[in-house]
Amino acid sequence: MNTSIKSKVIGIDIGVKVTTIAVVDLRGTILAKDYLPTVDYPFVNDYAEALSERIVMLAEANGGYETIRSVGVSVASANYVTGCIENASNMPWKGIVPLAALLRDRVGLAVAVGNDAHVTAMGEYVFGAAHGMNNFVVVSLGHGGLGSCFFSDGQPHLGHLGFAGEIGHCCIEDHGRQCTCGRQGCLEEYASARGLVHTAQELLSASDAPSQLRAMDELTPEVIAQCCEADDEIAKEAFRLMGSQLGLGMANYATLVNPEAIILAGEMNIYSKWFLPALKQSFDEHVFGNIRNQVKLLVSEMDNSERDALGASALAWTVKEYSLFK
Repeated sequence: MNTSIKSKVIGIDIGVKVTTIAVVDLRGTILAKDYLPTVDYPFVNDYAEALSERIVMLAEANGGYETIRSVGVSVASANYVTGCIENASNMPWKGIVPLAALLRDRVGLAVAVGNDAHVTAMGEYVFGAAHGMNNFVVVSLGHGGLGSCFFSDGQPHLGHLGFAGEIGHCCIEDHGRQCTCGRQGCLEEYASARGLVHTAQELLSASDAPSQLRAMDELTPEVIAQCCEADDEIAKEAFRLMGSQLGLGMANYATLVNPEAIILAGEMNIYSKWFLPALKQSFDEHVFGNIRNQVKLLVSEMDNSERDALGASALAWTVKEYSLFK
């Protein structure tokens, strides 16, 4: 009879370049971390094998494998309902990838897989700005795109097939920019790292105005922000337009779901001072009047990598316990 206490979970954040693996206890303390280069594994079976080995090694080195209850995984384009990565545009593995099943078969534990926005929202709900809230939206503004998840009555609303909250793929401009999803005019192509760069390029092409951006070998959000610091008008206008378009999308979101707060998370938050004023103005102009000034617009203060590992650990506690070793 196995009477060991399952006092820990494994939280995993799969990034395009690096995978972070963490052992997390009941109180949300990260006890240990390990890393795996995602880009080294173009074949998902090889990746699952390598990741499973790291999970076992990390668990054994931190209290023993028998103390681990379950595993939670954050990855782009994942579906909590199916446990699969589904048609990810920015990951090395294409099509439908049954990641939860691949890991469960190898590690012998319950595995929950959620998309990165879902897991970010879990992290904010349990450990961050949404703690104590039951109805809120988390918008994840990152280098890879624009994702979101919303909680209703204390539960993440995932929808019938698990695809709820895809605000990044709502159309804001008919026949607009080509999106990686195959359609045109998606918000993600205007309010994301690549959307910002595209906007800056369009502004430079449409004007002969002087700008430090013209001398740059490559345009990136960091470069555009540096030019903003130097009072470059085109750089500042690129961020202003991004904020305005994101504010419009978030106003429509808030009008539909009536949240207590919308929380901005993700790598692009470090540039929020350049786009947040325009975002707030656009949001106020477009949101339903009855909830204007009733929705908090918050910027997450959590470290992105720590929150996503913690969010994945919180996801792990939601899955029904299972073990091959009972």
